[in-house]
Amino acid sequence: MTEKGKIPHLADPAAAKFTASQEAWRVFGIMSEFVEAAQRLAEIRPAVSIFGSARTAPDSPYYQLTEKIARQLSDAGFSVISGGGPGIMEAANKGAFHGKSPSVGLNIQLPHEQRSNGFQDISQSFRHFFARKYMFVRFADAYVVMPGGFGTLDELLEALTLIQTGKARKIPIILVHRPFWNGMVDWFRATLVSEGMIDPEDIDLIQVIDTPAEIVEAIFKHYETRGFAPLPSEREMLLNL
Repeated sequence: MTEKGKIPHLADPAAAKFTASQEAWRVFGIMSEFVEAAQRLAEIRPAVSIFGSARTAPDSPYYQLTEKIARQLSDAGFSVISGGGPGIMEAANKGAFHGKSPSVGLNIQLPHEQRSNGFQDISQSFRHFFARKYMFVRFADAYVVMPGGFGTLDELLEALTLIQTGKARKIPIILVHRPFWNGMVDWFRATLVSEGMIDPEDIDLIQVIDTPAEIVEAIFKHYETRGFAPLPSEREMLLNL
């Protein structure tokens, strides 16, 4: 029996040393992901990150709408960043690939569901979700969020949290297809705001827009008085993201 209040030492010294060495090399691998991706993406701005379900088929209205949005953004001068996989990610890359600006795919290595699509001018692969998520925030001037599942919600809430807490600059966060998102936004108001979990003005971080032209217009409107380049204070903020 273990003496109360004491934790047994289970790892032998040799195994612990080996594990520490593995962790050290893993840190170097993570650092190399950050450095390589930052260098490859340095010239893509202005850029818009588009998120949505990997399970959306090409004949889906969501897929077709995403392709139109990405094409209009690309023709308007925005690089389009997606997760580089199938579904909505493929639609985003496809629309941008046939437009005037770069199509960027930030691919993640997963046991299932993720395969790289063939519509990428710039393709960057990641082993670690957090390194990939950092790049989405670091290089995006706007988020366009299509219908999706847990991964899409994760990206959306990550962006909202970073902006709400002042860790990232304020950028347009646009939810597309009102019938899909209305229930969630209504719950934010009815529950999160009413119970004091968020401030009423936090809802204003989100826009719900349904047409490609209005999405492009909303992004330009956000930046019309300041330009797309990060302000000096925002550059410092992004360095400490």
